[in-house]
Amino acid sequence: MEIKKGIPVSPGVAIATAVTLGAEEYRISHEPVAPEQVARELDRLNAAFEASLAELSSLRQTTAHQVGQDIAAIFDFHYGVMSQGRLREQMAALLTSHRYTAEYSVREIMRDYQRRFLNMEDELLRERVRDIRDIERRLLRHLCGGSGEDLAHLQDQVILVAHDLTPSQGANLSRTKVLALAMDTGGLTSHTAIVVRSMGIPAVMGLKDISQAVGDGDTVILDGTKGLAIIRPDPAMVEEYRREEQRMREVAVGLVELRDKPAVTIDGTRISLAANIEFPYEAALCLEKGAEGVGLYRTEFLYLRSETEPTEQEHCEAYYSVVRAMKGRPIIIRTLDLGADKYTRQQATEPERNPFLGLRSIRYCLQNLDLFKIQLRAILRASAEGDVRIMFPLISGLMELRQGKMALGDAMEDLEEMGVPFRRDIPVGIMVETPGAAIQIREFMREVDFLSIGSNDLIQYTLAVDRNNERVAPLYTASHPAVLHTLREVIQKANRAGVPCSLCGEMAGEPLYTLFLIGIGLRQFSMAANDIPEIKRIIRSTTVARAERIARKALSYETDRLVSNYLRDEVRKVAPESL
Repeated sequence: MEIKKGIPVSPGVAIATAVTLGAEEYRISHEPVAPEQVARELDRLNAAFEASLAELSSLRQTTAHQVGQDIAAIFDFHYGVMSQGRLREQMAALLTSHRYTAEYSVREIMRDYQRRFLNMEDELLRERVRDIRDIERRLLRHLCGGSGEDLAHLQDQVILVAHDLTPSQGANLSRTKVLALAMDTGGLTSHTAIVVRSMGIPAVMGLKDISQAVGDGDTVILDGTKGLAIIRPDPAMVEEYRREEQRMREVAVGLVELRDKPAVTIDGTRISLAANIEFPYEAALCLEKGAEGVGLYRTEFLYLRSETEPTEQEHCEAYYSVVRAMKGRPIIIRTLDLGADKYTRQQATEPERNPFLGLRSIRYCLQNLDLFKIQLRAILRASAEGDVRIMFPLISGLMELRQGKMALGDAMEDLEEMGVPFRRDIPVGIMVETPGAAIQIREFMREVDFLSIGSNDLIQYTLAVDRNNERVAPLYTASHPAVLHTLREVIQKANRAGVPCSLCGEMAGEPLYTLFLIGIGLRQFSMAANDIPEIKRIIRSTTVARAERIARKALSYETDRLVSNYLRDEVRKVAPESL
């Protein structure tokens, strides 16, 4: 038995035999063709492009039908790259000047692109190399023949093990008997991860060498919640996970029953539970899990899914669909949080030495006002259709907030001139993500309608720890006393001032911290929709008095380990199944 730890990408547990997926490799000659054959090779290249574009168009339609337009839009990037002509022109020029075969020209140009992406500092962009490989494989398949790996013939349910998987291959898994996915490479932000997560397929990525450690027919347990792949488990381990599967099914049944029940403590205090979303289709899941609204609508995917910037109308369509789905419930739309780990194409070509401390979020928007106002106008237009609110991210000083509000005022004037309806008194808030904002919170509260604590970045900046760096990952913890004291100060000051304050980072959906957060006065949580039932169960199992006692005790500890151990013990007393 061998246990490997990777990155938990899509939750769930699967036990099945493994099928390994080999990479598509073609034997391509470097020998030049005769001068009279160049025209023939150009024709073959053009035919491969046309066949690939037709195939991509069909794939987009199929994916849209299965999991929605937003996920299908991932293939807009592929289609855009192949249809705009530049890539084909580069390959044709290489072919003509050196008399290469069409296959060799494709491989040389695409490998050059792959090297450039792999050398980029940003993790998100490095993972886009899969999209480049996807385009290369598609073209080579049409030039060299063959259909590549075919999983449609599988008769039994399996766990797919691969070194890598392109987004196209991921999109086709829904039509197979693949129960779960384990990969050597990849991470949370890859397009393949987005696709399999949308399909509800448990997945673990970043397992380094699992494709070499597993053979066809080996039994594998894949735990997409904990990020574990257990190869050739012994009977005791299999039985333990069978029991865990059954327990999870029973717990899930109990949580479903909570959907329409209020998040109220035993002593009658109401807690608001909203959901974080990234794609419009997720609004349906919010309602299914009992969310009272959208506490954080991340909008960056509109920019990351294709080469071209989204139009104002594309923004509007995305926002309108969420407003309609949420049926009058509040929706907080965060303005663009580009930079750091999410880049536009222009930023990708101008990498920064320290992007998390560089031109990102509100800073980027204020230096790109035309782009910013397109989004602001779209949000304002959506505000005429429902309870839409606007939130600026990574505000570190009052001038940034005031400049953001000035840009919002300009957007309002634009719409007034065009006669477009919008809500003039739209609520405006900020994300508290920097120690500077937390320290100056009294001044900010005079100029905003609400606050939302972004615990992910607040922890990172408070502790000076890059949460994406595995070498220092153990230092990144919400249990650090400095983080807990900062949260208490912000929340209590907001409560005294009567300014609504929520917490929308990953901490909000962690059962470990629910009692503490209630105890320091938090009454509005926003989290991944799937986390809502579990947090609601804890809320309905405690009293505010108990939570306040727990918070006071947690704040007395000097190390994060003592805090975590104490909070874990207290949660087990009220909801043991949550941990």
